[in-house]
Amino acid sequence: MTLELCVLASGSAGNASIVRAPSGVLLIDAGIGPRTMAERLAGTEVDLDDIGAVCLTHLDRDHFSPTWAATLLRANVPIYCHVNKVGALSARVPELARLIRSFDSRTFMPLAGLTCEPVRFAHDTLGSHGFVFDGFSYRIGYATDLGHVPCAFFDRFRDLDSIALESNYDPQMQAASTRPEFLKRRIMGGRGHLSNLQALAALRRLLDRARRLPDHILLLHRSQECNCPHLVRRLFETDPRIASRLTLAHQDERSPWLGRANRSVYTGEQLAFAF
Repeated sequence: MTLELCVLASGSAGNASIVRAPSGVLLIDAGIGPRTMAERLAGTEVDLDDIGAVCLTHLDRDHFSPTWAATLLRANVPIYCHVNKVGALSARVPELARLIRSFDSRTFMPLAGLTCEPVRFAHDTLGSHGFVFDGFSYRIGYATDLGHVPCAFFDRFRDLDSIALESNYDPQMQAASTRPEFLKRRIMGGRGHLSNLQALAALRRLLDRARRLPDHILLLHRSQECNCPHLVRRLFETDPRIASRLTLAHQDERSPWLGRANRSVYTGEQLAFAF
């Protein structure tokens, strides 16, 4: 057994994913409540009691819900968050203070045999973090709420086995929406979210530099108001290196387990390296 990723919910109404390793289960964000998560976990062979650690990208309500306090305290589950957010998390949910483990720019180990390398992104005032999980001969990159794609992304997310990347909005749908102008500026101004075009450009640059292609490319945090799954799929499938590897995460249903080469294979894949 190696690492596997399953997205339980992805979007502005709540985000949560799990990484399953031989040494345990890691929860990335907890933006849906324990009851909802228990329902989403049905059929995954994982339940709430299996969670051994939580890694938080940031503290927006759609990424961490205080309703988790009792569940995490009962099981004594450590919560990893960036050092600049420890005070805010402790103030929001004081009873969780003893469970908080801070990280900075250095690699840490939330589960035995699983390292986590944080990557800082410019989302809102305090920023957010993506992660590169490495262990058991598998590497997963997880990046959401980026604001924009920093140069460091292309070095840190290179040669991964699975890539999960935000693709939040379609620029034309965003511009035509009834959202207030201040919100549009926040989302599109470099400290909010990535558009489909920005995400595609980032993936293409990663794949251009890759020594090997990933097993999976998973798109996260799609806006329900300013994006469309059919539009996203048509756009990303223009690149054959992405087409056979593509999975779209959803707000209201979980993804399949994504791990070692459990995907459909593109018939001309041997030619895709030269794309």
